[in-house]
Amino acid sequence: MTFDPRTLLDTPLPPGRPVASAQGGEGALWLSDGPAAPGLWARIRAEHARTGLWPLLLDSRDPDDSELRPWASGELSPEDMSSPEAHDPAGLLAQWWRDHTADEEGDEALPAGGRAAVTAPFGQRWPGLAPGRPAGADPGKEADEYAGFFGSLRPHLRLGLVAAASGADALAVAGWEGPVNYDNDTAKFSAVLRTWEQRFGARVVAVGFDTLHLSIATPPIREEDALLVAAEHFAFCPDNIWQNSLAQSLASYAERLVDSHAWDFWWD
Repeated sequence: MTFDPRTLLDTPLPPGRPVASAQGGEGALWLSDGPAAPGLWARIRAEHARTGLWPLLLDSRDPDDSELRPWASGELSPEDMSSPEAHDPAGLLAQWWRDHTADEEGDEALPAGGRAAVTAPFGQRWPGLAPGRPAGADPGKEADEYAGFFGSLRPHLRLGLVAAASGADALAVAGWEGPVNYDNDTAKFSAVLRTWEQRFGARVVAVGFDTLHLSIATPPIREEDALLVAAEHFAFCPDNIWQNSLAQSLASYAERLVDSHAWDFWWD
């Protein structure tokens, strides 16, 4: 980072340091040396409009990993990322849907009918974007509550700070590569997250090696809308269904989205 976050924040920070990028550059992430204290995420988030610093609760695959991959190990590539503005989120989701629903060799483990059966009733037809909901709950307050809850379940989480306009942008700015097995330009995923921020009051709260956790202020409350949201989730992160023992079809996954104020993603 080109600045010291302590000079921008009124909230006192724990000991920490900037993390160099994988290419050896200055990087764009400030990382705390130890776990984030309860309530710290919310206090920093409340200052975001003034400071431009977005907080992230950072996890790794193994809580006992001293390198806290990819954060402390510097496995971040901000230089390789484009800008979210360069991408059309609706077009991205439609293309990813076509890619993920195309039957391929080795699909024998899927239900009869192949990948299209997993995504019934849409099959291989992209259904389009889900409608957003009118503003209701305060997205900031919802995010603060979720950060407190999530942090209580994982007290080892570190604090990350990124100079970004939103949590969606922070992922690309930091150079996170969680979905790299599907696409190595995180800015594309940030572009989709921007639309979720607008339509559903989504806020990026926590990020792991290949996981992402969002708070949702205005989730779908009707099953038909939840099914369209589920389609977006499948396009965005197909492993949420392919690798989900509790919801191995779009319909069963959608049931879990109705009035759910947290969305979680994992890329294999």
